[in-house]
Amino acid sequence: MKITHILTTILVGLPFALQAQKQLTTEEFEKQLNKAGDAQLLDVRTPDEYGEGHLANAANVDYKSADFKEKITKLDKNKPVYVYCLSGGRSAAAATALHESGFKEVYDMKGGYLKWNTSGKAVAGANKAGVKGLSSAEFNKIINSEKVVLIDIHAKWCPPCVKMLPTVEKLQKEYAGKAKIETIAFDPNKTLVKELGVDEIPAFLLYKNGKLVTQKNGFMEEKEFRALLDAQL
Repeated sequence: MKITHILTTILVGLPFALQAQKQLTTEEFEKQLNKAGDAQLLDVRTPDEYGEGHLANAANVDYKSADFKEKITKLDKNKPVYVYCLSGGRSAAAATALHESGFKEVYDMKGGYLKWNTSGKAVAGANKAGVKGLSSAEFNKIINSEKVVLIDIHAKWCPPCVKMLPTVEKLQKEYAGKAKIETIAFDPNKTLVKELGVDEIPAFLLYKNGKLVTQKNGFMEEKEFRALLDAQL
């Protein structure tokens, strides 16, 4: 009888738990956020990441900060909370913490700011310097400037991009005269990035004689980077 009672309690409570904490795609997240007039939107990245660009009206509450749990006590537990980070790891943990703290509705954005931004959705605080992006004609000139050209699409708010930068700079010098490695900042070039079909960064597009040969997304070790170039030389 006791076991049956425990199982019944778990099964009855499970639908509520699933409803209270839900992961949404960027499209679903945007749609629900626009509908919810009383939503609380949290960016749980670091202040530096937040400063490079964020969703409009998002409050920055760093999940890794020592006072995270203290800060969320100031939120209204009866109103829905929408949470995101860079790619989904921290926001999932933050959503769990919010749910365990008694928040009734918690929505976590799958893919995070990275997916939102590379999808071309509106952000606040990005490209503050007003840097002009490349036109299609300017980009075509770059990929036809040498026989082998590797394009690195990156952003300062993207940790894997930043981690790879020393390798990119090292190989730019080492492969000079054999292949051209060109870095393109994501934020001022969103239109171009969308035209190229890139929805994840870092993105590496390898061109030979002006034609796209291959595309790699995400972090690469130096040996993988070299192999990518050497295969076309």
